[in-house]
Amino acid sequence: MAKFKGAIVVETEKCKGCSLCVVACPTGVIELAREVNGKGYHYAYMANPDACIGCSSCGLVCPDTVITVYKTAVS
Repeated sequence: MAKFKGAIVVETEKCKGCSLCVVACPTGVIELAREVNGKGYHYAYMANPDACIGCSSCGLVCPDTVITVYKTAVS
């Protein structure tokens, strides 16, 4: 079975910092930033990018669809 490496891109200016993605991530990749975006929200980011498996759980639970998930096969 092929292993996958994942990555996410968060539209930080649109993120409300609801942290649903943080809870949904099975590998603990996502955290809320200490910095705030233009609207004053702590936005989500990849705190531990090497652990991302590209499962898309974060993108599925995001109410504002600001997370894009990428997945590539690792040999």
